[in-house]
Amino acid sequence: MNAETRIDFLYLSEPDMIKAGVTDMAACVDCMEEMFGLLHAGDYRMAGPNNDSHGAMVVFPAESPFPTMPKPTADRRFMAMPAYLGGRFCTTGMKWYGSNIANRQRGLPRSILMFTLNDTETGAPLAHMSANLLSAYRTGAVPGVGARHLARPDSKIVGILGPGVMAKTTLAAFMVACPKIDTLKVKGRGEKSLQNFLAWVAETYPQITSVTVVDSIEEVVRGSDLFSYCNSGETGDPSTYPIVKRDWVKPGAFMAMPAVCNIDEGMQAPDVRKVLDNTGLYEAWYEEVPKPAHATIPVIGVKFMDMIAEGKLSHDDLEDLGAIVAGEAPGRKNDQEIIIMSVGGMPVEDVAWGTVLYRNALERGIGVKLNLWDEPVLR
Repeated sequence: MNAETRIDFLYLSEPDMIKAGVTDMAACVDCMEEMFGLLHAGDYRMAGPNNDSHGAMVVFPAESPFPTMPKPTADRRFMAMPAYLGGRFCTTGMKWYGSNIANRQRGLPRSILMFTLNDTETGAPLAHMSANLLSAYRTGAVPGVGARHLARPDSKIVGILGPGVMAKTTLAAFMVACPKIDTLKVKGRGEKSLQNFLAWVAETYPQITSVTVVDSIEEVVRGSDLFSYCNSGETGDPSTYPIVKRDWVKPGAFMAMPAVCNIDEGMQAPDVRKVLDNTGLYEAWYEEVPKPAHATIPVIGVKFMDMIAEGKLSHDDLEDLGAIVAGEAPGRKNDQEIIIMSVGGMPVEDVAWGTVLYRNALERGIGVKLNLWDEPVLR
């Protein structure tokens, strides 16, 4: 055996990831906050010409001469999301996944994800890990970072649209940032997912003493100190996306939007603060898809890019969460301002949280060590 050339890597199953701390939302929010500081400093790289691309996606055509080629049904895609992150991480990695909403009929998640973490110097694999929980918790943690800086600290009432996985992790992060939360309003479509969510809330957060199932999006929003749309749905026509109307929104509300969303003209007004998790991400998305981009990518930050192209917004009207975290832009300025934050999801988040969990696993002796080679046959 040649110790110089031998490469071993760690395989971490979903139970291993849980043992390594993937569901520790408080630690994940702290990790994401640290990551945003590095993002603002520029100590990172993602794909694409501007180093800010979400990733590369394989989609299927509406018509194909090949009978075995999949049809482009809802959420049917494959995607690779690579990134490098500096600071204390100094690692590189890639999340890879396939997605198909029909998976739910098989009792499977819509997306099935894996993450590979690499040594940045040699490119050798450090770990290959189950990534559904990794991705869910890092996604939910970003609204928590936003709430830490932009929500009223006395926030008590949360509204949630879409009681699925993203709703659970977003609420968990809101609870980290705003521990006075005691009231929840939720709207869902399917009774099974709604009951699952309600049971999870009752077990996990007994301090939430008032839980109400509401029938309309308006009821989700009205009176809420924080709210989030966590629903999935068909893209293509933004007029069908769940909307936020200014008349519904309580003064001082903070909204984090990681899913399908639209806003009315009142919400487009200059006095509503508009925050992006990474401006470059939305600029990359805008360049990569047909216009209007919001028809293809339904998150609200992409609508902001369309509005800039239409002359309805300027770049100066948008704020970057990294600058706020770094203290170079203000957090919440007063108790009355309304703030909407777009959450797009970035592979640097997977690298950050994945690196922490890999190092936890090494320290705690978690996972299965696998051998790539003792010596490579070709070099």
